[in-house]
Amino acid sequence: MNNFFIAQTFGKSSNYTDIPNYLFKEHNVKKGLRNEDGTGVRVGLTRVSDVVGYEIQDGKKVNVPGKLFYRGIEIGDLVKGKGNARYGFEETAFLLLFGYLPSKKELNEFAGILRHFYPLPDEFLEKNLLRSPSRNLMNSLQQSILSLYNYDEDPDNVDPYQTLLKGVSILAKLPSMAAYAYQSKIHYYDRESLIIHYPKEEYSIAENILYMLRRDGVFTEQEADLLDVMLMIHADHGGGNNSTFTNVVIASTGTDIYSTMAGSIGSLKGPRHGGANIRCAQMMQAVTDEIGFTTDEAKIRGVIKRILDKDFYDKSGLVYGMGHAVYTVSDPRAEILKEYCGDLAREKHREKEFEFLQTFEKIAREMLFEKTGKTVSNNVDFYSGFAYNMLNIPKELYTPLFACSRLVGWLAHNIENKLYDGRIMRPATKYVGDTINYKAMEER
Repeated sequence: MNNFFIAQTFGKSSNYTDIPNYLFKEHNVKKGLRNEDGTGVRVGLTRVSDVVGYEIQDGKKVNVPGKLFYRGIEIGDLVKGKGNARYGFEETAFLLLFGYLPSKKELNEFAGILRHFYPLPDEFLEKNLLRSPSRNLMNSLQQSILSLYNYDEDPDNVDPYQTLLKGVSILAKLPSMAAYAYQSKIHYYDRESLIIHYPKEEYSIAENILYMLRRDGVFTEQEADLLDVMLMIHADHGGGNNSTFTNVVIASTGTDIYSTMAGSIGSLKGPRHGGANIRCAQMMQAVTDEIGFTTDEAKIRGVIKRILDKDFYDKSGLVYGMGHAVYTVSDPRAEILKEYCGDLAREKHREKEFEFLQTFEKIAREMLFEKTGKTVSNNVDFYSGFAYNMLNIPKELYTPLFACSRLVGWLAHNIENKLYDGRIMRPATKYVGDTINYKAMEER
């Protein structure tokens, strides 16, 4: 292929570069589907979950402490109510899918159904994962979910009830597919030993993830508890986040659930969405390589200034893990995760690292306010890297585990849209180019 020709031709074309900003305002087009005040353009109604970071008072946007509701219940109350129970994520999945908190009997039955769906189809592991390793695990998950289509006797049935059944089956299988995709990747590309643990029926989803990823399969109750909470707080985040919106858009065409879930994973992979957790972890690794786990505020302020001045890490000027599209004062998920990280850090004698993160967070908030005049909080990605690291989970799996959790939210919104909207999503764009006459080949 003549790449030079393509590059040269693309470079001299003005069709990709001549839409000035004033035209967006003139035609009332919202870039990124965002209003002028930063709020999102409403594209639907939902009763699944709500993300609150501001209130409209007297026609003005007023920032408030962040809140996240699943079916009207605050995420903090849901996590507190879980206590030391093993099935916090399973209870959360039930709530999101069915709209109410299950009784003990209902939760046990639902967990039993998930356990029934744990096993992958016969020879699926060998054909679709071990023989097709991928450098990126999110791509591997997309391929695996699309492959499940071929094992379904009625894959194109998009009836809401059938969508629920198929979705619950995918939800139960996704942790195994993520674990095996990782094992296949490190075996093929890194020449490491291949370790395959089949999921245990008596384990919860969080417990099985730790069991399948660890060579010896051993984990503590507190480790499983932290991962269970992480799955809970990532399970949904309103209908407007990119991957959920992607799912509903694709599903509105009437296509199969395997295609919708593969599309959502492609969305979640991006560093501006779910992939931000890896970017944040990589940034913090670069920071600690530079200054260590120090609480010296002058050193931390110095490295943050370099980040903001585009003189450190990826030179983007962004402090990853700080700021959110909706939350301003605080991110409730980050507050929950921070508390659980503190508990596990004490168990693992990693208090120094945790204290460093708290100091970095405080100074980053101060410096971003000094720079922008706006209140900026840390988001859930800031502590998630530390949490995964304490659980000995490799960076490549951060975003796939996010997908294992968020899939239940995608499923809930998919079904809700089928039941109460049902129309194909088809927004519009405004053509702002010129009309020109066609020229015959000999005249060009």
